[in-house]
Amino acid sequence: MRFSDRRAAGRELAARLVEKHRGGQLPDPFVLALPRGGVPVGDEVAKALGAPLDVLVVRKIGAPFNPELGIGALVDDDPPLYDEQALAMLDLTPDRLGAQVARERVELNRREDLYRGRRPAPDLRGRTVVVVDEGLATGVSVRAALTAVRADEPGRVVVAVPVCSTEAYLAISTDIDQLVHLHRPLAFRSVGEWYDDFGQVGDDEVVRILRAAFATHRHAATGPTPRAVR
Repeated sequence: MRFSDRRAAGRELAARLVEKHRGGQLPDPFVLALPRGGVPVGDEVAKALGAPLDVLVVRKIGAPFNPELGIGALVDDDPPLYDEQALAMLDLTPDRLGAQVARERVELNRREDLYRGRRPAPDLRGRTVVVVDEGLATGVSVRAALTAVRADEPGRVVVAVPVCSTEAYLAISTDIDQLVHLHRPLAFRSVGEWYDDFGQVGDDEVVRILRAAFATHRHAATGPTPRAVR
């Protein structure tokens, strides 16, 4: 299974989630997308579910010799979450990654300020939070996201992605209420290999999507500021 682009993948994923919503498995859904690539996917999901859309900014910490290989992740002001197995295999320790973590935190804060601005954060308490990304390779970024989401006391937590590795599936499936995915290939090198068009999503596109979504569901952004989407 391949996807022509993120929008097409989002529509296919949305169809699967709509079935579950109609079956009562996704009551009172709220979609949280991981930017940047997860936002177009999440936008299609949110529209199909008639649900609000927002972002949860997570920054991957890549291996020093290969930035695309996620060995950790940052969310909010929390300490980094590392894939301990990956660190051991690569003979790395957190103290050797301090400078890299500092750079990623600067970028995380920049994106949070840009994407949110003065817009109030949603109240996730008691809701079904659907965390959407373009795909899962190691799963470390979404694991960091889930830690933050759980702190906001949602009713249910669902992760939804078009494609995921078996490694990521095993890493997160026991920590959430449900993992919805369309494809889990036996041979998995990267998320991008399963898309015909995997061009970079820009900040402008993310901001445009979020503004449109917020205008549609303005009533949903009331209540206290949860730490997960601050």
